[in-house]
Amino acid sequence: GGGPAGQKGALTAATLRKKVAVVERKWSGPGPSAQAGTISSRLLREAVLSLRARRLFQGNDSTQQRIEMPDLAARVPAIVNSHAAILKSQLAGTDVETLAGEARFLDPRTVEIQTDKGPTRVIAEKFLVAVGTRPAASQHVVIDGERVFNSDQLLSMRRIPRHLIIVGAGLIGIEYASMLVLLDAKITLVDERPALLAFVDRQIVDALVSHLTQLGVSFRLGVKVVECKSNAAKDRVTVRLSNGEVLEAESLLEVAGRQANRDTLNLASLGVCMREDGKIEVNDEFQTAVPSIYAAGDAIGFPIEGLYYASISMEQARLAVSNMYGFPAESRPEVFPYAIYAIPEIAMVGETEQTLQEGKVDYQTGIARYEELVQAQISDEQGFLKLLFDTDSLKLLGIHIMGARAAEVIHIGQAV
Repeated sequence: GGGPAGQKGALTAATLRKKVAVVERKWSGPGPSAQAGTISSRLLREAVLSLRARRLFQGNDSTQQRIEMPDLAARVPAIVNSHAAILKSQLAGTDVETLAGEARFLDPRTVEIQTDKGPTRVIAEKFLVAVGTRPAASQHVVIDGERVFNSDQLLSMRRIPRHLIIVGAGLIGIEYASMLVLLDAKITLVDERPALLAFVDRQIVDALVSHLTQLGVSFRLGVKVVECKSNAAKDRVTVRLSNGEVLEAESLLEVAGRQANRDTLNLASLGVCMREDGKIEVNDEFQTAVPSIYAAGDAIGFPIEGLYYASISMEQARLAVSNMYGFPAESRPEVFPYAIYAIPEIAMVGETEQTLQEGKVDYQTGIARYEELVQAQISDEQGFLKLLFDTDSLKLLGIHIMGARAAEVIHIGQAV
């Protein structure tokens, strides 16, 4: 895999003066690490923020007040290919060989790569499985690319829907809901879990839900989609929920989960163990049950299930390669920062009030609100900074931010 984990794993091995090759089926065309879904969402987010700023200072009647999906989609290939070229240059600069094709293991030390010129075999002492993910298939929601879309197809919508049902209120669902509601779309978020973002501090979640509700997002939690019908004649989507409620909208976006692209690797026949959720099972050194094969990134999952972070994938790959070559390195997920690129942005590191209460830790809370700052009033930003600290020692235990540039500021707290 040539995504974030594969790239950083390769560069780490090259730094250790190993002979390295990266196999990626997308070296040509939309590049490896294309992360088309991620790039699409970030592109939409920047467009929405830009539009919001223009509306703030120019009013709603100013010119060029529309965002067109085809215009955004047209920019994605150039961004993807430019990024891929940079990454290939970095790999070439450290003498890492790039191989185009789809790989499958023949034995613990051999992979066969299907290339445009036919199959070829590569033998190595060690392997790092760092494949990416794709949208998980749903039993009740059939993706048609016309009115029903998955998380990688957002920009293929012909227009911003007037009413959109988003199935899945996790990281991706929340991000898209917060963006599209600012484009005057009516959003209904559906999720089978009874509570949103269980890993996030409850005060942050409550503030986010209140904010989105005021903007026009409605929530249907603790229910499943049991039927989804797309009507071409009416250009509508009808959804029936497990509680009997029927929803109707112009479009539906299915973002309820993703699955690793490990199907064709032939790992099971070698004895690589899989977890119940389909992820590859590894030990603390990121080594699988087969000693020569390690894994990192989307293929093994993250400390908080349901999150897909390139930064954590990179860290896992660095640690995996260090361990495979005799340089012991441990993962410290307790100090990993997390970000949700919603509008407003959310970032956190360390403990939440929930975890501290469960651990019966005596703590205090400090809060500073964006609205109290002149700069925030000028830019019409809302949010707050929340610090959790030990009552006796004053040691900082957790940092939580909701507001502009939260994902950048959180690293200051991480260092502390």
